[in-house]
Amino acid sequence: MKFLRSHYFPIIILSALISLQACKAKKAIQKPAAPPADTTKTAPPVQQTPPPPAPTPAPAPAPAPPDYNFSNIQFEFDSGILKTESYPILDKAAAEMKKDPSAKFILKGYASAEGTDEHNMVLSADRANSVKAYLVNTGVSTDNLTTKGYGEGNPIADNTTEAGRILNRRVEIKKQ
Repeated sequence: MKFLRSHYFPIIILSALISLQACKAKKAIQKPAAPPADTTKTAPPVQQTPPPPAPTPAPAPAPAPPDYNFSNIQFEFDSGILKTESYPILDKAAAEMKKDPSAKFILKGYASAEGTDEHNMVLSADRANSVKAYLVNTGVSTDNLTTKGYGEGNPIADNTTEAGRILNRRVEIKKQ
């Protein structure tokens, strides 16, 4: 049974295709209608005007330059672990970075004012390296990325409130 299916199936398909081609209706060629028999009046030939030229399409707008302003990459408290709400931002950043493989970027890591200065410097460098690892895993060249930890320097919000400290635990991506 298997032998029949494997060898005769293509033959059956081929014969069906050939028979369908033979069954197609042929179009009948019609003769043009005879001119009217009235020859007393002859109308002057009608001159046809050529159709107007088609309008030329407008040139396509130049592609927008890539947007390299990526911020709001947030981290957990006292950790280099990315928050899940940062993933879409990093995916968009990776897509933009891949558009221009020659562009170089600096990943600036920051920490809130909690902890010692030495701990915050290490923590901010870990956060920048965490973003670099994510971007490299999405296909961005490691040669185009530089990391730098700034500790608790350059806060963007007040470090006396918890909401401000959350905003200060961040990494910014800037084009060099």
